[in-house]
Amino acid sequence: MSGVASYFSRRQFLQSLLGTVCGCGTAHLLGQEVPFRTRPPRLETKHRKPLAVLTTVYRPMSHSYHIAGRFLFGYAVQGKFHVPQHYVYTLYVDQFPPNDLSRSLADEYGIRLCRSIEEALTLGTNKLVVDGILHIAEHGDYPTNEKGQILYPRYEWMERIVRLFRETKQVVPVFVDKHLSYSWEKAKQMYDWAKELNIPLMAGSSLPVTWRRPELELPLNTPIEEAILAAYGPIEVYGFHALEALQVMMERRQDGETGIAAVTCLTGEAVWQAGDKGLWSWELLEHALGRSETLNPGDIRKNVGTPVLGRPSIPPIAFLLEYRDGRRAAVLLLNGHIYDFCFAARIAGQRKPVSCMFYLPSPPGAKYFDALVFNIEKLLVQRKAPYPVERTLLTSGTLDFLLESHFRKGQRLETPALDIRYTAPADSGFFRGEIACPVP
Repeated sequence: MSGVASYFSRRQFLQSLLGTVCGCGTAHLLGQEVPFRTRPPRLETKHRKPLAVLTTVYRPMSHSYHIAGRFLFGYAVQGKFHVPQHYVYTLYVDQFPPNDLSRSLADEYGIRLCRSIEEALTLGTNKLVVDGILHIAEHGDYPTNEKGQILYPRYEWMERIVRLFRETKQVVPVFVDKHLSYSWEKAKQMYDWAKELNIPLMAGSSLPVTWRRPELELPLNTPIEEAILAAYGPIEVYGFHALEALQVMMERRQDGETGIAAVTCLTGEAVWQAGDKGLWSWELLEHALGRSETLNPGDIRKNVGTPVLGRPSIPPIAFLLEYRDGRRAAVLLLNGHIYDFCFAARIAGQRKPVSCMFYLPSPPGAKYFDALVFNIEKLLVQRKAPYPVERTLLTSGTLDFLLESHFRKGQRLETPALDIRYTAPADSGFFRGEIACPVP
């Protein structure tokens, strides 16, 4: 058991934080207490670097609101006010709902609101005018396909970015929010472009880097035998979050990541039957649920699918993953029984499974975006992703194949395309230490 859970003191975290940020030339931007109940300060930009934000919508509580907003207003890190080295210089918005914020923000803060991606990156010149790109294609009114996937234009936007990189013979770091694409083929092409042009590319969600309770960091080469991730939400949108939370743990197993050989998506009564047959572990589920802060008392088989607090009724859903190295894992979406993300794994040689919850502070603040933005800053400043984009390539492809299995009524699908190998970073970059911030 020794060494499996790494617990960091506040002093150790701050030393790590200051080493990361101050080493990048931002020491003078740290140290001010956050006036949480006052108007956000107007941040100076002349010593900061310009960002292009490309987003589907910029409305309250959207991903652009939370991610770009932290570059616009600053945010709290360990109870201190933090100003990123980069600021929002240009903004392209694809759709303007009635509660759009982009136009008023552009007017108030001098942001260049652009009519095209090309304008946002070049302002009509023959060179890039920004030092980084936030590609946030989430939310908005977009069609779905027969598998229920939302057809966000992540691939199409990346194609236009790559075209400009080729034309200008310049590249800058790119962050792609959540999965690379709903389509495995498109996700793989985005990854291949990044490799071809040496684009510093980072993607994914906040789940891998948000706080964990307890602060569980599996050492590299941990002999994981089997794992489970209990979660909630709709099959695609939250299924991706659940796969990312699972993968940030599974990639630390013995000999590193080797890819996924086959997937199966089950729904309804077939989920419980699979557990009874040993296709996923009831014991591991119990350990995962033991970390939940939202666990609904009662019989899981009766709770799941029952509407709770106005949330929709969704039957149980299971993602069964067969890794190429023989390990297996499962994601269970248990709407009506829990409303958080909880992990458990069986480790060779250890009597008791390890477990934790991925802590997601509630809106409107949604402080888990602090953790994601802090890691995006590492990408922008160091021009290198703090964790492998191969993780998001793998989860993007896995989700696409799982939804194909779901479309085929639970058919098991072999996935030779997911022969994706990579090594996890020594430090996965999740936020440690205190969560609450001081109120004056």
